[in-house]
Amino acid sequence: MEQIGPSTALLTDHYELTMLGSALADGSADRDCVFEVFARRLPNGRRYGVVGGTARVLDAISDFRFTDAELTQLEQTAVVDAATLGWLADYRFSGDVEGYPEGELYFPGSPIMTVRGSFAEAVVLETLVLSILNHDTAVASAAARMSAAASGRPIIEMGGRRTHEQAAVAAARAAYLAGFATTSNLEAGRRYGIPTRGTTAHAFILLHDSEEAAFRSQVAKVGTDTTLLVDTYDISRGIETAIRVAGPELGAIRIDSGDVGVLARKAREQLDELGAKDTRIVVSGDLDEHAIAALRAEPVDAYGVGTSVVTGSGAPTASMVYKLVEVDGRPVAKRSEDKASRGGRKSALRRHKGTGTALEEVVYPPGAPPEIGEHDRVLPIALMRGGKPVAGLPTLEDARGRLRRGMVSLPWEGLKLSHGEPAIPTTFR
Repeated sequence: MEQIGPSTALLTDHYELTMLGSALADGSADRDCVFEVFARRLPNGRRYGVVGGTARVLDAISDFRFTDAELTQLEQTAVVDAATLGWLADYRFSGDVEGYPEGELYFPGSPIMTVRGSFAEAVVLETLVLSILNHDTAVASAAARMSAAASGRPIIEMGGRRTHEQAAVAAARAAYLAGFATTSNLEAGRRYGIPTRGTTAHAFILLHDSEEAAFRSQVAKVGTDTTLLVDTYDISRGIETAIRVAGPELGAIRIDSGDVGVLARKAREQLDELGAKDTRIVVSGDLDEHAIAALRAEPVDAYGVGTSVVTGSGAPTASMVYKLVEVDGRPVAKRSEDKASRGGRKSALRRHKGTGTALEEVVYPPGAPPEIGEHDRVLPIALMRGGKPVAGLPTLEDARGRLRRGMVSLPWEGLKLSHGEPAIPTTFR
């Protein structure tokens, strides 16, 4: 595949090129190897995780090319010797990748992604693969908890001002994958086709000589099916002014501060008294999955979530690792006490009851699969063959649907926000 985007070759770690140079020098660089991405445990308090970022990983591998600019940088800084530099000039990943598709649930030890190729061409991908999967999976996992807590009410992703500008785009994608309805990030809308939404900030209200003038300006420009921010001064007066300006057909009001549960109840009563029974109530302001769950009984129609989702709601990384598990067909494994790994290439299946409820995840050697029952499902799929993405890979919309089905399959205990064991056990064979 031709490179289609900016080179990703230097989005890596110096030590990967150190290993590469040494392996080229001692003759071990061409040994057939299998690397596996997995998480030893879920973040504290989590009962499941959601795979995100797979499609971005495949794009990044496709763009992992050392152009003249990258080679010049490595030469001038003496990161590698001349022989390694020459090898990198011709680098093209030609191996195979398989793994869990985006939107799939995962648990401790799940073989989320497997990369097979020569040691040289696979080892240099470690940091690239992990940086994408750890970020996107952390955001998707947090967003899924929020979507579950919202019980079907839409959530707007609006965290672009709380993270790195490029991370904001990836976070918007991961949140949408996990069930968020829209994003405020226009680049995410352009790049991934995610619906975008946005109205005004308090600055717009303060710009005008009165709240009424600000509301009239907004309604005149975008119509009555808009959302008016009513908490700049006094919420009750703001609501009264909003309905006087827009009429009872106003689309929504937004409350961004205070005890939003209490304020939402009072707002609903006031809106109904003013005849605006169909005007929706949107709340925002430092919400996370716990706050959303606490608002479940309140008359809230939609949520705006920013900081907590783009930072993984307290778990900004999924703690995934990229470990060598096989060399020339021979299983290898790290044996240190607190960071042990299981050797050998792996696959996995998920067992289900006839009702569709998940029972167990079984991890096994591909050459010795367990008996697969009528309701069981093999999880990994082919992602790249011969260095090229396979045809017909699942889309972002496919991932959203997969996650919806996966969440329904979890035992009800697995959906709790309280601390506990993973929603289903993992068995290693």
